[in-house]
Amino acid sequence: MPDFERFRVLLEEERARRMELLPALRADIESANSARQDSNVDDEHDPEGSTIAFELSQASALLKQSSAGLDQIDAALARLAAGTYGSCAVCGEPIAEGRLEARPWTPFCILHASSGRRR
Repeated sequence: MPDFERFRVLLEEERARRMELLPALRADIESANSARQDSNVDDEHDPEGSTIAFELSQASALLKQSSAGLDQIDAALARLAAGTYGSCAVCGEPIAEGRLEARPWTPFCILHASSGRRR
């Protein structure tokens, strides 16, 4: 049986790490937007335009990924509180402890995560 308290600590640490990251990503986006406003809007012909567009795209993708990860962590913490953590959301079987160590926020056993048979 998994040590649920250890997983709670892992999830809370990861949540705190991501919460610290979000303001930095938002600042990067704001900075890239400011730089973009001060530059030529024609990215194709402006040597700096493509760099600014890339930085903005990269920061936006990281922000979206971190926000989605935060939602997954919050859902896992809710499953811990509800007593359903560690059980697959599809089949109800226990999720292997090794999988929980690698992805403590996962709601799926390895079979259902890899097969695409998610709810």
